[in-house]
Amino acid sequence: MHDLLRTILAYVLILGILVFIHELGHYLAARWRGVKVDTFSIGFGPALHRWHDRSGTEWRISAIPLGGFVKPHGFEGPEDATDEQKAAWIPGRTFHDKPVGSRAIVILMGPVFNFIFAILAFTVLFAVVGKPEIHGDISQVTAGSPADRAGVKPGDVITRIGNTHILGAEDVMATVASHPGQQTVLGIHRGTEDLSLPVTLDTLKNGGHDMGSLGVAFAISRGRPVSLPSAFIMGMQETWDKSVMTLQGVWQILSGQRSAKELGGTIRIAQLSGQVASYGLASIISFMALLSINLGLINLFPIPVLDGGRLVFYICEAIRGRPVSRRVQEVSMQVGMALIGALFLFSTVNDLTNIGLFHWLFHAVS
Repeated sequence: MHDLLRTILAYVLILGILVFIHELGHYLAARWRGVKVDTFSIGFGPALHRWHDRSGTEWRISAIPLGGFVKPHGFEGPEDATDEQKAAWIPGRTFHDKPVGSRAIVILMGPVFNFIFAILAFTVLFAVVGKPEIHGDISQVTAGSPADRAGVKPGDVITRIGNTHILGAEDVMATVASHPGQQTVLGIHRGTEDLSLPVTLDTLKNGGHDMGSLGVAFAISRGRPVSLPSAFIMGMQETWDKSVMTLQGVWQILSGQRSAKELGGTIRIAQLSGQVASYGLASIISFMALLSINLGLINLFPIPVLDGGRLVFYICEAIRGRPVSRRVQEVSMQVGMALIGALFLFSTVNDLTNIGLFHWLFHAVS
């Protein structure tokens, strides 16, 4: 019960902060571009608490902690607004009246704030505790393990697992964990040679679900605190590197090089939030930085409903000199909603499978 409570509290706190950072980007950009903000909500659904600031914005803490939103004044536009909404518009303060560049800035600054948060979080970590480094070459091979039986040796570098190109030690651990019992081939770089070693991964039980095991370890060098300017530069580089690695991972899933079963959703984020909360403040900050990067990248995907989809509409408007037709936007939004809904459902099924729910149900009814 203690672990469950910690997981729930950590999840709500971590996601709440990151959603606040994202929506704060939209809010500040709207105020900068002269747009009144009607609502700033953390969470969805019924408001648990609400208040108004001097500018007339209603701030909400809502019941469902799965996101949040900022509603700029006049965001709905003349075609979609009711007569009552139009009558309440303040001239010169509506979103739809602003130039396309100003509207794009308001939408873009949400993801931008996620990247800024990640840079600052990494900066604090590197300035206070330093940057630990996981070496890419294998430091130890467990006797009798799949790696030992396959002929893996200390000093080897794993470059490929099956058809999946490996991006580093962390990628090795994540890929192996998601393929319990699988027969595959390891791409190994040893000295000046490149080898292919067949291997069958072991299966371990972890929290009620199966997890792959290879039987290798990687050395970790403890970092040393650096000066603030150096930490800031390292923070920018780390944010860039993690962004590139995330996009490469997404591309590998889309191209079939990596299993879609690795996609995690809300439940997986909650699990990880609870785990990192038990490791200490440095782990929490690092996890929040990585999650913030993912939140920023996901919102930039060119899918209608997401920020990236709206930016595509604004780019088209800037090129054509007039907005994309209402019909095209409506159909695109419907397709976007369907895609997001399917992704949410798929990732939730993955999460429930990983925690062993379907395995338990199968045995309960058999």
